[in-house]
Amino acid sequence: MKILLTGANGYIGQRLIQLLLQEDHQLYCCVRNKERFDAEYRHPKIQIIEIDFLNPGSVKLPVELDVAFYLIHSLTSAAGTFEVEEQHCAENFNQLIKQTNTQQIIYLGGIVNAAHLSQHLSSRLHVEHILKATTIPLTILRAGIIVGSGSASFEIIRDLTEKLPVMITPQWLNTKCQPIAVRNVLQYLMGVMLKTSTYNHDFDIGGREVLTYKQMILLFAEVRGLKRLIYTLPVMTPRISSYWLYFLTSTSYSLAVNLVNSMKVDVICRPNNLEKELHIQPFTYKEAVALAFKKIEQNMVVSSWKDAFSSSKTSLQLMQYMRVPEFGCYRDVKQREIKPEQIDAILNKVWSIGGETGWYYGNHLWLLRGFLDKVFGGVGLRRGRTNTNRIAAGDALDFWRVLVADKEQKRLLLYAEMKLPGEAWLEFRIMKRKNKLQFRQVATFRPKGIWGRLYWYSVVPFHYFIFNGMINQLIKE
Repeated sequence: MKILLTGANGYIGQRLIQLLLQEDHQLYCCVRNKERFDAEYRHPKIQIIEIDFLNPGSVKLPVELDVAFYLIHSLTSAAGTFEVEEQHCAENFNQLIKQTNTQQIIYLGGIVNAAHLSQHLSSRLHVEHILKATTIPLTILRAGIIVGSGSASFEIIRDLTEKLPVMITPQWLNTKCQPIAVRNVLQYLMGVMLKTSTYNHDFDIGGREVLTYKQMILLFAEVRGLKRLIYTLPVMTPRISSYWLYFLTSTSYSLAVNLVNSMKVDVICRPNNLEKELHIQPFTYKEAVALAFKKIEQNMVVSSWKDAFSSSKTSLQLMQYMRVPEFGCYRDVKQREIKPEQIDAILNKVWSIGGETGWYYGNHLWLLRGFLDKVFGGVGLRRGRTNTNRIAAGDALDFWRVLVADKEQKRLLLYAEMKLPGEAWLEFRIMKRKNKLQFRQVATFRPKGIWGRLYWYSVVPFHYFIFNGMINQLIKE
């Protein structure tokens, strides 16, 4: 089949790609940034279409298509703006898909059975109505909480459960939902392809149990062998709840606000026969959590919500600046001569930097900087990294974004997503200079105004100790 995949860089999109390639389908992957996607997926069955559905310009879709997956969501945008963004994306998609011979559109939305919906769920429902405006048969799958390694809900519950033995929580933890394993979601998406009985119908998809968020945390703790106490308070306002979620987890504040608004709404499936029709065996919540940790322990996490540019509002143009600017910048350059036999060990250390490994020197200072970043509305250090020793361009790495991860060229380039009065890069590179092998570590800062310059001079003393200690540990045998 010829399949169009929007949101191909997203959490579900990346996992769906692997399954579709296993069945030898021809894929047309729509991404907003070609450089990032091309660095991870090079396959003869993949054709990349660089397009931003908010502003598609003159881009056209392939005419001959069998199935088009619509997986575009804007939950991480600020409250009040994501609805407009999702509407524009859906309308622009409609205009483009009408010009093709697509036989079916498949949309993954949210469960919308409650009497009063959040902005997020109302927006999902509105997108459904927009997609129905085409003459192309539409199949809608509505899911609630998706449980899988790297999913936003999984990582948030993991943060809360593993870090807090006692929790004082908002009352919305008593809200009911029907979580579903990501593996089951993918089975449904694959199963309805060109299945005519699903055309122009919507289906709620969920796991076996209806649980409260409190029960989900406690069951998560059971899987991890932890004992947790939870007390709910009725006095937490949505704003306080959002800050609570933002400071205790790796989520951004805008995502926390949207999640809190949605978590006050019961998300329970209507019964249907799709599960039996597709021969899908739903996992229990505890089974889904256990499966997710198997992937984490094997370092086989395919995708994470944190790696999406939208999770930190990173500019899509950022990947074009793989060459660090030279003018109007301050630099901290550290370099050491190394031996050829050290190369592999140094690269392995560099490729494992951040996350649980840490920064090799002054980790308490890195943690302090991450905390300060959170206080001022940044991403902080809690994002960590998706895999312990594999990294690719576009990945999130603590409060950095990976621009270049090229082991052949022996170069790793990071861009700071922390709150700064300027822009910052951190580069690690092995190169030859004057017939000598050299390992270079360069921190570059381009200030914005007087505050940027004052910031640089205020942190210079810390840089001297931290960056010297870091490079010494990286080359240490």
